[in-house]
Amino acid sequence: MTLLDELRDALGPDRVITDPDLLTSYRRDEADLVEAGVPLAVVRPRDTAQVAAAVTAAARRGVPVVVQGARTGLAGGANAVDGCLVVSMLGMDRILHLDPANRIAVVQPGVVNAALARAVAAEGLRYPPDPGSWESSTIGGNVATNAGGMCCVKYGVTTEYVLGLEVVLADGRILRTGRRTPKGVAGYDLTRLFVGSEGTLGIITEITVALRPAAEESLTLVAVFPTTAAAGDAVNRIFSAGLSPSLLELLDRVHLEAIEAYRPMGLDTKAAALLLASADTGSRAAADLERIAEAAHAAGAIEVWQATDAEEAAQLLLARRLAHPAMERLALSLYEHGGLIIDDVAVPRTRLAELLDDVAEISARHGVPVGVVGHAGDGNMHPNIVVDRADPASVAAGRRVFDEIMERGLALGGTCTGEHGVGLLKRDWLATELGEVGVDVHRAIKAALDPTNLLNPGKVLAS
Repeated sequence: MTLLDELRDALGPDRVITDPDLLTSYRRDEADLVEAGVPLAVVRPRDTAQVAAAVTAAARRGVPVVVQGARTGLAGGANAVDGCLVVSMLGMDRILHLDPANRIAVVQPGVVNAALARAVAAEGLRYPPDPGSWESSTIGGNVATNAGGMCCVKYGVTTEYVLGLEVVLADGRILRTGRRTPKGVAGYDLTRLFVGSEGTLGIITEITVALRPAAEESLTLVAVFPTTAAAGDAVNRIFSAGLSPSLLELLDRVHLEAIEAYRPMGLDTKAAALLLASADTGSRAAADLERIAEAAHAAGAIEVWQATDAEEAAQLLLARRLAHPAMERLALSLYEHGGLIIDDVAVPRTRLAELLDDVAEISARHGVPVGVVGHAGDGNMHPNIVVDRADPASVAAGRRVFDEIMERGLALGGTCTGEHGVGLLKRDWLATELGEVGVDVHRAIKAALDPTNLLNPGKVLAS
């Protein structure tokens, strides 16, 4: 029996895709300028047993397996390799259990982040992680990359909320990790091992997440700065004052202009940088926001103003979420085949101003447009490097800019990825960051769980 025959028997013929035109859409995620292969087939399982059956059949024949969610990733972590079996988790999209008393939810990996957020909000609860793609990205993908978002500055990244997992291993066995209790320290923390592993150690089929009470009333302000370094200084002053904003985002002039061109919103396109800050402390929010405003003025803000109502605050947040599509539109307006190389470097907050200055210098020296947006409150910046895909010289220059920014970020005590993951884009930089011993340990873990290197091969660490 062939692999395809076995898959059709196990999952049903309607759950196995082999049409070449359809396979094309499963080749890659949203990362630009990294390689992608052509899968042998795509399966769309409905439950854990079907995932296990597919993995077992592939493993028996030595066929690589690449798991995909909504393919909103920005590092090539979900890209197919030639001849692989793609396991698409989009059909596993049920909230299996919602427990307000214990403040947990159990979900399948294909549940969209925003769908979970809305479901728990109806119970007066909150699932805090909110990546920019929250309206389309899945919880499984968020867990696989340990995704962040705009609220991370106060509430932390995805791993802080994952209590337990169900995982199909490379040999088809099913592993359960973690717990549903508030406390639990039995054994090695296998749950955190799989969070952020990008499908290289196992396929996550069920996730138990912790929930929080709904946030108190939130107020939002905007601070406009003459330089990006001044905005970075404001961030330092805000945290040195002991404040804990629930959101602190930065947009540079390139992004402000791109967003206004993409969807006019009245943003100040003459500003060098804009900080968007929120405080969700209810009756204390106004006082907290006033102190944030004082820190912004002390850092040299040209203007500081508060959103007048919830609708205006929502529009400001929308502007931030439009940053990526706006930059994609900008790239296409500059070049017929314009594209983006998206960096994801995080540095200590106290080094943020240095990083912003360095990015501006690197961009100017190479003559490559770079827009910077990101989570200023946790030092996680996303330099968006604009290149002409059709021009090898432009792509090469963009890659040099990417590498220099990455090198500078590590020199400032930072990391090669704050939330997008490693995928294909940053394998070499991960090795640099980890060092020889760190790479050896990573390889040993991979070899223990996937000795034949069938799960998402070539991602995270070079083969």
